[in-house]
Amino acid sequence: MNILDQIIQHKRREVEERKELFPVKLLEKSSYFQSPSVSLKHYLCRTDKIGIIAEIKRQSPSLGTINPHVDVERTSIGYMQAGASALSVLTDTRFFGGKNADLTVARTFNYCPVLRKDFVLDAYQIVEAKSIGADAILLLANVLSKTQVKQFSDLAHQLGLEVVLEIHSEDELAYCSTDVDVIGVNNRDLKTFNVDIQQSLRLLEQLPSEVVKISESGIRDAEDLVVLKQAGFNGFLMGERFMKHSRPEKACLQFIMEVRKRLAEKGVQNEN
Repeated sequence: MNILDQIIQHKRREVEERKELFPVKLLEKSSYFQSPSVSLKHYLCRTDKIGIIAEIKRQSPSLGTINPHVDVERTSIGYMQAGASALSVLTDTRFFGGKNADLTVARTFNYCPVLRKDFVLDAYQIVEAKSIGADAILLLANVLSKTQVKQFSDLAHQLGLEVVLEIHSEDELAYCSTDVDVIGVNNRDLKTFNVDIQQSLRLLEQLPSEVVKISESGIRDAEDLVVLKQAGFNGFLMGERFMKHSRPEKACLQFIMEVRKRLAEKGVQNEN
């Protein structure tokens, strides 16, 4: 059984337990059900920003412990002050060290869109995402059927949430449609955890032109981002690049400053 299989097996058990502890009727009493969501699509297309979705992630199966004592309030605020377009918060506890409360903290102290990064397998998790303050959810093409992607996207939109569909290979291009708001190409193989940034560039021309596009994982330096941006990507999900530092928000600021410098040197206009 590979890592992804282990995660999915555990997540199914976890969701069933949470359904008993926190029924949908209870989730729907959250104040966030009455609050409008912030559009991830809109923020990724703002010309005053470069499209970075800055992630809060304490650990991962591939790297182990990354930053177990991260201050979510300070880091999320710092990310925004640095110029990030949005936040991504890992809420899986077993494999990524996150929790729902991390996302709620990030939502409380920031006005930007917040993406809930987790393994969605059940409609319950979409209601839960709304209840903790998320503005967008992530759906994984390699763990869901096309029918599920459609159903989950419809439910998310009914709740005012946007949907990021993550794909990993040519085989998953059939999942891409205008039912989702953003399509993300993950450069990491979730079965082997190998990373190849060329994956984004290979798949880009085959993605729907009208959908906002992001590249995820494996962006090592400013030049990588500039290449992806010039190719046509609107956003760039980055976590480990920042989280491995004791002050992730400072690493984010330095990175964004370097990207802006490279873009200026190349005479590239920000046309997100």
